[in-house]
Amino acid sequence: MAGTLKGDGTEEFKGLRITSLDDDSDQEEEQKEQDIAMDDDDEEEEDEEARNSVILGFVKNPKRARSLLRHFFPSKAGGVPAWLDPENLPSGRSCFCDICGEPLQFVLQVYAPEEKESAFHRTLFVFMCTSMVCLRRDQHEQWKCQRDKPSRSVKVFRCQLPRDNPFYSSEPPKKDSTDDPLKAGAALCSWCGTWKGSKRCTGCRKALYCSEKHWIKHSRSGHEHDCQRLRIQLGDSSSANSESTSTVIPKVASNNLWPEYKIIQEPESSYDTEMPDDGVGTNSLISSNRMDDGLMSIADNFTGDGDRKSWASFHVRIALAPEQILRYFRSPGANPLWPVSSGRPSTADIPKCSYCSGPMCFEFQIMPQLLFYFNVKNDVNSLDWATIAVYTCEASCDASVVYKEEFAWVQLS
Repeated sequence: MAGTLKGDGTEEFKGLRITSLDDDSDQEEEQKEQDIAMDDDDEEEEDEEARNSVILGFVKNPKRARSLLRHFFPSKAGGVPAWLDPENLPSGRSCFCDICGEPLQFVLQVYAPEEKESAFHRTLFVFMCTSMVCLRRDQHEQWKCQRDKPSRSVKVFRCQLPRDNPFYSSEPPKKDSTDDPLKAGAALCSWCGTWKGSKRCTGCRKALYCSEKHWIKHSRSGHEHDCQRLRIQLGDSSSANSESTSTVIPKVASNNLWPEYKIIQEPESSYDTEMPDDGVGTNSLISSNRMDDGLMSIADNFTGDGDRKSWASFHVRIALAPEQILRYFRSPGANPLWPVSSGRPSTADIPKCSYCSGPMCFEFQIMPQLLFYFNVKNDVNSLDWATIAVYTCEASCDASVVYKEEFAWVQLS
């Protein structure tokens, strides 16, 4: 069944919506309101189906860091990405925030294969700039997607492989020390461990960087004084090559990456329809009081009655499983669970696939609870969102580009 997630990483999830900040003509606004009204009716009709089909994602500390390596096809949040195709990584401006030019930081990835030969393995990767200034600009830019190319600070990539491929065995992974990928991946940035290391340190000639910005950050953090020692330690080329294989736990110099977690999945229908007790659950990583305080503090930002009503409904729905950081629901006509009524896209606001020109559909949304696990401060200028909805090519098309850029819709609180 299309959209089903394999293994213990994740499975299926459900969704959201928003409103334009640009001044359109009265006719365009009237059509947009009609589209949104029709979408509202659709959401009410599918609500019961959604409750039975949505898959919720939760984070937990992995028992073994090795379990999050790429040949185990993990769903994970924070740390560095476990690239599905480890060689042909995104390159050029795709790796950077279009607004400030900083390399994007890894948020999470969802392993979501489909019953399609070319998508036997299929993973979606989400990256974003850590600047709230850029995220606010991003929210304005996303409305431009149908008119011109917007500048984005949140990017999503889809990668898929057939069962028989150069990187992995056609048999399920054994999840032990004897189970390794068939090939090593590209050498990654020594600072972020995320993007391909295309620039070499001029001192030790061993450290690699995705950008000059990360070379400067590494130098200022002490690498400049370590070049001589690193040159001695990595003088043997075979030693350097072994560090680039995916069987080694990645070591990165940056201490600004978000904490790494494994994403586990549970069907939303498995939760009772009554409000949970204060205990939240046996896998609780944060207290329910802290979670509730954080969620309700977002409501203080809303001024309109419509937004407050939407947020109240949203809070009641997620209160059944307050630690959810992800909602997955890839199904025809699926919509996100929007926290607020303003800032939701109409059907016309979602672009066509950039590669096959076919329709895009909602696949999953990232919840604001993830910010707690990432230890993001609740300050005025700290990173914050109400939800991030991810839309992907409905056909999971097989374009020649290995990492195909999909579409994210940001709704701020």
